[in-house]
Amino acid sequence: MKFGFIRSLVGIAVGVAGLAVAGGAFAIDEEAAKGLARQNNCFKCHAVDKDKDGPAYKKVAEKYKGKADAEAKLVNHITSGEKAKFPDGHEEEHKIVKTSPPKDMAQIKNLVQWILAQ
Repeated sequence: MKFGFIRSLVGIAVGVAGLAVAGGAFAIDEEAAKGLARQNNCFKCHAVDKDKDGPAYKKVAEKYKGKADAEAKLVNHITSGEKAKFPDGHEEEHKIVKTSPPKDMAQIKNLVQWILAQ
């Protein structure tokens, strides 16, 4: 009976370690996010910590902090071409972020998570 208990504890420890590794697999790849932003000229209108024609990513992160739908809203914003408002008051369709391969949601979500982490 004693060995069965120890085996159970070892199994639990292995399972927890596996979850920790799996959780790390979803970590933000900052370099990939920045690369995708550069490829799509996002930094033409946005910067990490200062407003340009678009808001600073830090300001975007503050706006969505604690909101359950933050990721979904930003994914929609960068993939749908919805209107973006500019400081001078005019509106334009937001550029749709392109990935290679096309419409790779893992790349899109990584970019969004990076923005939200600022």
